[in-house]
Amino acid sequence: MKNSYVLRLHFIVFLWGFTAILGKLISADAQILVFFRMLFAALFLYLYLRLIKKESIKVSKVVLFQLVGIGSIMAFHWLLFFYSIKVSNVSIALSCLSLSTLFASFIEPLVYRRKPDGFEVAIGLIIVVCMSLIFNAELKYKEGIFFGILCALLGTIFSVLNGKMFGKTSSGNIIFYEMGGGWLMISLFLLFTGQISSVGEISYPDIALVVLLASVFTAYPMFESVKLMKFISPFTLILTVNLEPVYGIIFAFFIFGASEQMSPVFYGASFVMIAAIVVNGMIKSRKKRKLLLK
Repeated sequence: MKNSYVLRLHFIVFLWGFTAILGKLISADAQILVFFRMLFAALFLYLYLRLIKKESIKVSKVVLFQLVGIGSIMAFHWLLFFYSIKVSNVSIALSCLSLSTLFASFIEPLVYRRKPDGFEVAIGLIIVVCMSLIFNAELKYKEGIFFGILCALLGTIFSVLNGKMFGKTSSGNIIFYEMGGGWLMISLFLLFTGQISSVGEISYPDIALVVLLASVFTAYPMFESVKLMKFISPFTLILTVNLEPVYGIIFAFFIFGASEQMSPVFYGASFVMIAAIVVNGMIKSRKKRKLLLK
């Protein structure tokens, strides 16, 4: 039975890894892509919650305001992620996400009011050195690296704040209002920048790919990951989720070929970063086990 949960988890990570591929295949600009992704995801989640699970989506005004704010951070995280892909490639955007470990080592202690973990900071510094090597080796992608770093920062802030929301309402409501709030923020962004009219210019093939992205690669894995947390150990979860950039970089290389071919320095530095993140996850898992045994 446990093996089936692990396989389901790997399937979810596979879907997350393929998200970047779809981002490159969709020709629409990043902001239009995120607009429709969040719109369709919110719609699918609403239909699932109300028609299939028949759950209430009522939340307090305070929780609603918090979820809309966190969803806005998610929206701009995705916007920067897809923009990084558009101006560089999938491999660069995914490798930059590794910096989340460094950002988390400082942001998480601030939010949860605990002392920074020296080991986490050290892992983060190793990742910074690796990113510096990648930047020097792949200077032509400097714009993509810059936006990828900002993407990792917003993604970390989202993850930390999102962790404080669980328990305040159902997981379905959290995801639904975050998606809806993110869509609202992107809509306002397009309105104030005079780009709202470009929403109607998206092609039918792009719409089909975005629907696929919003349903199979967004709404479904979010729900499934929440369910699996009840059956998967923290170590297995951390170890498997860290395979997302590995899957994505491999898929990109075989699908897009030459445009995703990077220097040996990139692959060496990426391997060290992913290994550092996995080691960090293993040590965290062992610490939690020791605390539970005391």
